[in-house]
Amino acid sequence: MFTIVVSCIALGAFIGFMAGLLGIGGGVIAVPVLLFLLPMAGVVPEHLTHVAIATSLAAIILTGASSARAHHARGNIPWHLLTIMLPGLIVGALSAGFISSLFSAQLLKQVFAGFLVLMALQMVFPFKAAEGERSLPASPYLFVTAMFVAIIAALMGIGGGILFIPFLTWCGVQMRHAIGFSSVTGLMIALFGSLSYVFAGWATQGLPEYTLGYIYLPALFGIVCTSMLTAPLGAKAASVWPTARLKKIFAVMLFFTGIKLALS
Repeated sequence: MFTIVVSCIALGAFIGFMAGLLGIGGGVIAVPVLLFLLPMAGVVPEHLTHVAIATSLAAIILTGASSARAHHARGNIPWHLLTIMLPGLIVGALSAGFISSLFSAQLLKQVFAGFLVLMALQMVFPFKAAEGERSLPASPYLFVTAMFVAIIAALMGIGGGILFIPFLTWCGVQMRHAIGFSSVTGLMIALFGSLSYVFAGWATQGLPEYTLGYIYLPALFGIVCTSMLTAPLGAKAASVWPTARLKKIFAVMLFFTGIKLALS
C-alpha cells in the first residue's frame, strides 16, 4: 500500500501539472497508470478496470469543484442551462457504475483503449465547432444529450468536457460559457458517477481492503493530495513552455498507450 500511495502522490502531481499545462482531463492519465498499479494492491483482473475508472472519477471531484468555483467567479457558468440539463446528468452519471458492471473488465479496458486513441487524434487534429447562430434544442433533447454524455464520461472516468464543449459551441453558446458549463458538469458527473460506482461495487466479492465500492481509497488519497497543488504551476508554465508541441508529444504517448492497452 505504501508503494501505491507514494506512486499516486507522484501521479497526482503529474496529473495536476499536465491539466494546467495542456488543459487535459486527468482521467486519460490516471486510468492507464492505475491499471498498472492496482494489481499490487490485490485488485484482481476481473475488477481491475472498474476500480481504475472509479478511482479516477472520484479524484475529479475536488479538481472539478476548484475549476467550477473559478469559472463561477468569472461569470462563465450559464446556470439556467444547468437547471435544464442537470436531471439528465444525474440520471446518466448514476447509471454509469451499474452499466459498467454489466461489462467484463477486459471489454471495458478495450473501450477505454479506443477512447485514448480518439483523444490522441483529437489533440493532434482538434475538432472545434464554430460558434454559430443555431439555438439550443428543446429541453427533452437536452435531457437526452446530458444523460448520454454523463454515461460516456463516467464509464471512461473523465469529466465530459471533450463532448460538451463542441456540442454547446455548435448550438451557439459562447466558448467561455461552454467551458464554464463543462467545468460544473464535470463536477456533477464525477460526484454522481462516483456514487454509482460505490453502490455498484458495494456487494462485489473479491475487492481488496480499503475500497469503497469500486473506489480504492489509498490511491484516491494519493492523487488528490497533490493534483490540486500542481495545477496552478502547470497553468503558469503554459505561458512560457511550447504547449502546442508538448500536446502533440503527449498525444503520441496517449495513442501508443491506447494501442498497448487494446492489445494486452
